Amino acid sequence: MISKLTLFLLQGFVIVCTMLLPFGTALAAIVPDAPSIGARAYILRDFDSGRVLAEVNADERMEPASLTKIMTAYVVFEELKQGNISMQDKVRVSEKAWRMGGSKMFIEVDTKVSIEDLLKGLIIQSGNDASVALAEFIAGDEGAFADLMNQYAVRLGMTGSHFVNASGLPDPEHYTTARDSATLAAAMIRDFPELYKMHAVKEYEYNGIVQHNRNKLLWRDESVDGLKTGYTESAGYCLVTSAERDQMRLISVVMGSESERSRARESIALLSYGFRFFETHRLYGALEPLTEVRIWKGEIEKLGIGLARDLYVTVPRGQYEKLNAKMEIDSKVVAPVTKGEARGTLEVTLGGEQIAQRPLVTLAPVAEGGLWRKVSDQVRLLFH
Repeated sequence: MISKLTLFLLQGFVIVCTMLLPFGTALAAIVPDAPSIGARAYILRDFDSGRVLAEVNADERMEPASLTKIMTAYVVFEELKQGNISMQDKVRVSEKAWRMGGSKMFIEVDTKVSIEDLLKGLIIQSGNDASVALAEFIAGDEGAFADLMNQYAVRLGMTGSHFVNASGLPDPEHYTTARDSATLAAAMIRDFPELYKMHAVKEYEYNGIVQHNRNKLLWRDESVDGLKTGYTESAGYCLVTSAERDQMRLISVVMGSESERSRARESIALLSYGFRFFETHRLYGALEPLTEVRIWKGEIEKLGIGLARDLYVTVPRGQYEKLNAKMEIDSKVVAPVTKGEARGTLEVTLGGEQIAQRPLVTLAPVAEGGLWRKVSDQVRLLFH
């Protein structure tokens, strides 16, 4: 727990427990409006807290173009994680994969290419041929692979997305949103931190052809380590970017920009705004006891409660010391108790505005106590 955050616990059994952070009298931060972005839709969010710092048309259905390949890679990474495939597996290239137009890694029909090479061709070279080859190897054909993509979209909460292919070629039923793209990018970084590093590779050579990563921000800003570009005439120029500075990671999505230069410029503007005017802090760690709750009729009387996951908050710079936190605890907790039961709520506010709310959960199971404990506690409850 951050040292500046001190819990003031009411003694004895409490129904409502409030903890205040010992904050100074810093002046309120002045945060300007987000910069005007030349794109049909965009969003900027913090990776750890999930707070959205800027958005326009973030829920509007948009053609994703090659941003689709983020989901294609996500599905392949999940197959690797589950042990269903390995990086060394060889994929026979079909004629369909070989004939794919647009960006290519230049695989040859009927040759065998490793999963590792195809992933590099997919992520670094944005190969449509690599997309189809991977899809066919994992699911049998591209349509079945698209079904997998949609299942993962549902699991990740991407409510505005639907996929019909693995490459991002235009189709009326193939769409996503800026918000969903940011959600997917965050899931990619969170779920596959080692494999995600592939997105920062600047060039890759296959079949004697060297191609450079289309994300030009990898050369312009050392804090940028991903993620994916996209372009079709109908989609415009798109870019999903992630950057980390001083342990703060931001994700930006720009969709429908007018040029390759514009999508890079607008992405830098969003990231610069976020890093300049906001800061992210880890307030409490997962499974850290924040206070104790009285257990009636149990084998023990006190049980720690805390958060199931780390709690991060993103606030305007200079406002961290003005945060307030309040806990509301259930007044009557009777054994048996299982680990992870919600038994209260933690609310964090800044200037009277709620910026985070999380359930407080029991940190261990508690079995019923003996007969004497149950009888004596029953009597005490009558007068409680």
